[in-house]
Amino acid sequence: MGRHKVYLEKLSHFFQIRNLLFRQGLAECLGTLILVMFGCGAVAQLVLSKGTHGMFLTVNFAFGFAATLGILVCGQISGGHLNPAVTFALCLLGREPWRKFPVYFLFQTIGAFFGAAIIFGMYYDALFDFPGAFNMTGRNFTGGIFATYPGKHLTLVNGFFDQIIGTAALIVCILAIVDPYNNPIPQGLEAFTVGFVVLVIGLSMGFNSGYAVNPARDLGPRIFTAMAGWGGQVFTARNGWFLVPTFAPFLGTIIGVVIYQLMVGFHVEGEARDKKSREEENLHLTNVSANENAKHTKDVL
Repeated sequence: MGRHKVYLEKLSHFFQIRNLLFRQGLAECLGTLILVMFGCGAVAQLVLSKGTHGMFLTVNFAFGFAATLGILVCGQISGGHLNPAVTFALCLLGREPWRKFPVYFLFQTIGAFFGAAIIFGMYYDALFDFPGAFNMTGRNFTGGIFATYPGKHLTLVNGFFDQIIGTAALIVCILAIVDPYNNPIPQGLEAFTVGFVVLVIGLSMGFNSGYAVNPARDLGPRIFTAMAGWGGQVFTARNGWFLVPTFAPFLGTIIGVVIYQLMVGFHVEGEARDKKSREEENLHLTNVSANENAKHTKDVL
């Protein structure tokens, strides 16, 4: 038993990565992999079973709980962003350094890529048993299992607006959750609260295009499907739809940050600053008074 423990310790030292940012990137990769694996897995069950093993509600619950689990896995290491839009928001507010943004975006996209690959491998036989699964225009198109595609009713303009609103709502809620001045969430429950936010967004905003609101969650699986049999049409379908979930969330992030800060953030932060200033002023006056009393007592003696 002792030798085994020593061997494991040596193995741990050998594989330990010293660079903090790289470790955080790896954690984000794993967390996003979990998000996509469980979320897209639920979609795969629904689509490939033709509704016998799932429904719209189960998909939303899967993505909500998947977000919770992903954050629990990597939250202590990287903060559990799982979404470049979240990283972007925290960088805008100065809570994270900008050097994290491209690293997190890259590793989140890689994690999403491999999450989709795992589901593809798991349901490989079912996909090939599904008529027209790889036909981009057919009725049984299955690319939507992995990446988002617009409904037939949705125009690019409306889709762009859809992603902006969804991401802005996500960011506003997340900023409220992580804001230490605004009714802070009990430690350890942040992940569950974020998962609940994802669930609510899915239940209320998922009809148009599947509520990606996450560039990495959409882009990684889309790249995988292009390589796995669906081809380059995954990037050209519906007049280049993939550009919408890739870029619109960042605009939604800016709007979400501005809305939260103007309507809540600046005010609670200001109150906290004012309270701290008053406490420091009172402390200063107390010290001055104490010093004067001590001096007076010394003079009397």
